[in-house]
Amino acid sequence: MIIATAEKEKAATGLLYAGNALKYNWLEDVKVFLFGPAEKLLAEDKELQELMALVLKHQAPVACKAISDKQDISPALEALGYKVDYIGSLISGYIGEGYVPMVF
Repeated sequence: MIIATAEKEKAATGLLYAGNALKYNWLEDVKVFLFGPAEKLLAEDKELQELMALVLKHQAPVACKAISDKQDISPALEALGYKVDYIGSLISGYIGEGYVPMVF
């Protein structure tokens, strides 16, 4: 799952689905990435951070380091328990392995 939107409602939908997919094993394997405007949104919005808590019970989502460093929010994301890494090659690798990206 790639959460990339700056729109809170869309991000909330993606986080709710990701959290429940992990909790109830709706999919064989789920990876959660934060990308672009969603990174700043998650760094600042307490309600979205609460939705992300369900994801964090199962895995640490990965935020794009290139974006978060540019916005000076990498430390804030790491403090929330998210991994910060360069994700372009990670996502491309998963797609190459057959993962199907869901983008919110």
